[in-house]
Amino acid sequence: MPEDLYDLIIIGGGPAGLTAGLYARRALLKTLLLEKGPLGGQVIYTDLIENYPGFPEGISGFDLIDLMHKQVQKVNLEILEEEVIALSDFETYKELTTATGKKFRSRAVILALGAMYKKLGVPGELEFTGKGVSYCAICDGPFYRGEVVAVVGGGNTALQEALHLTKYAEKVYLIHRRDAFRATAILQERVKANPKIELILNSVPEEIQGRDKVETLRLKNVKTGETFILPVAGIFIFIGLTASTQWLKGILDLDEQGFIITDKEMRTSLSGVFACGDCVSKKFRQIINACGEGAVAALNAEEFIKSLVE
Repeated sequence: MPEDLYDLIIIGGGPAGLTAGLYARRALLKTLLLEKGPLGGQVIYTDLIENYPGFPEGISGFDLIDLMHKQVQKVNLEILEEEVIALSDFETYKELTTATGKKFRSRAVILALGAMYKKLGVPGELEFTGKGVSYCAICDGPFYRGEVVAVVGGGNTALQEALHLTKYAEKVYLIHRRDAFRATAILQERVKANPKIELILNSVPEEIQGRDKVETLRLKNVKTGETFILPVAGIFIFIGLTASTQWLKGILDLDEQGFIITDKEMRTSLSGVFACGDCVSKKFRQIINACGEGAVAALNAEEFIKSLVE
């Protein structure tokens, strides 16, 4: 048995991973959390969260993660900035290899990898990323003060970000491929009541155009086949999430989109490996779901670890 063995290693420092870390440390498990970037994942870029209990006035994603971080600091959760690129299964422990070549070993692993924003996959998207194409309104919105911008998407994130952009932009086009949004009713009401937002429905982007930066967006109406040009200075894309699990192919069972398949106890197909949060195959991806799954994963990891040492 390796001398530097942890009871549990958690990969990912978003709401799911931080909750798992809190529960693990309260169980007095020797726990390490590895996160490749800033704690919080996508959540820290959310301007206002109104559906997380305990905050009647809402709270920013950054502030929510800051509170979670302070809470896990109180239980002395060890956190390191490392990107995990490989998982090996040995008879009595797991071994994780990072991009810097370091190796960490533990009795159990919780995957809280989160997810990445999907790309449109249209000409000009890659070329103009950072030059008018963005996946973060809270990061880049202030650069478009007094400008005309477009938001692509029909879920909660797209509508929330469109509303946020009205703080800066003169006009916000909200583009959706269907004739109805998937977002919650209250967000739809706010969007439709905002004079700065114009809806463009049944339409999909075909090409992002410009010289040194974004200047126009070519759209196609999916019902009529008609194409038209929209002059915009910025394009914000929120069309869903894609899994960050490429390095787990062949190790764990994944669904067709690459999300991790678990049972209701957050157990994966590999014994001693659990998963929680947005990386899991499921219908709804909400912060509160992620936290609940993080708790369940940690509690079951604790039981698994006890079974090894008894």
